Amino acid sequence: MATSSVLIDKLLTTVIQLKANDLHITVGQPPVVRQHGRMRKLDTKSLDNDDCTALMKSITPDRCQQELQEKGGADFAIEFTGGVRFRVAVFKQRGNIGMVMRRIPSGFLTFEQIGMPEAIKRLITRPRGLLLVTGPTGSGKTTSLASMLNFINHNYDKHVITLEDPIEYYHTHQKCTFNQREIGVDVPSFKEGIRRALRMDPDIILVGEMRDLETIHAAIEAAETGHIVFGTLHTNGAASTINRIIDVFPQEQQDQIRTQLSTALIGVLSQALMPKKPDGVVAAYEMMVITPAIANLIRENKTYRIDSAIQTGRKEGMFLLDESLFKLWQKGLVAKEECLMRSAKPAELAARIARAEAGMMEEQDDEVEEEEEEDDEDEDEDDDEDDRRSTGMKRR
Repeated sequence: MATSSVLIDKLLTTVIQLKANDLHITVGQPPVVRQHGRMRKLDTKSLDNDDCTALMKSITPDRCQQELQEKGGADFAIEFTGGVRFRVAVFKQRGNIGMVMRRIPSGFLTFEQIGMPEAIKRLITRPRGLLLVTGPTGSGKTTSLASMLNFINHNYDKHVITLEDPIEYYHTHQKCTFNQREIGVDVPSFKEGIRRALRMDPDIILVGEMRDLETIHAAIEAAETGHIVFGTLHTNGAASTINRIIDVFPQEQQDQIRTQLSTALIGVLSQALMPKKPDGVVAAYEMMVITPAIANLIRENKTYRIDSAIQTGRKEGMFLLDESLFKLWQKGLVAKEECLMRSAKPAELAARIARAEAGMMEEQDDEVEEEEEEDDEDEDEDDDEDDRRSTGMKRR
């Protein structure tokens, strides 16, 4: 047991030194880290099931070990030396133990550091409404939400209740009062957490994951009753987020939910994390702000028209993911292939990049032509000078 504690300490120290994001422990290979988006095997021995079990037992609380036995998996967070925290997923695969540990950044990032869309500052200070942060697993949703809450904490006096599974970022009381509740430890479920939160005089409720009908419904109702609710969903893009929420409900409730959602929702921020050149990561965003026009589209079940409404809503601070991807490529931060892989409409984005590349070529050609013209002008001036000299000499 002691040896495995030493071993896990060594592995986590390596993760921190390499500035890696994740550590993967699984049978049949050495530990693997994810560094700058790439998977990399560590130069140590291959692990067997006894190694993986010992590593798991050295850090997993008893209640999670019990959950692992009963349900085949458990999630929790641990604090390592120096205040560095890790989110841990332990699970069974082929009857063996596996584990993935994600490093939680220790400091909060500012809006400027993560390139947060301007519209977010306006939305998070509204008195009520549902703001959704969406994107695939590992797209930085937790980090974005932590930055928003940190911004509020330093600028406004609010009561913030978070419901998380597990708690990742710890917030200290600055201007805000924070109560962070962990699912399975402080409260049995997200749905129950929201229900209880409404009796705790909250201004802001963070719902870590809107997984099921009950949680989604409770979050919408909490937003309607005069609270700001932050929620996350594993969807890509604003329009598909709306569809996903509606589709969770049975057919006969969908019209009512559309109406409720159109009044409760204030914005959707979708994000994807991209490998940055030469190393590191950068976020690409899509921002939808709920205007009366978009609320109408939600109510009338015309979500297919949302993308074009976002395109025309630039003055409200809206933009599509492909716009963000194009800018990241234009600034030289992300490779063209990466942008096209994440794009909602890769053919259109490829054509736009090709036009921009052609434009750059034309600019370079223009510059070359201008230089050549200047050279020609210089030569003409030299010829004129030579002519003047020769005629002057003849006159003499």
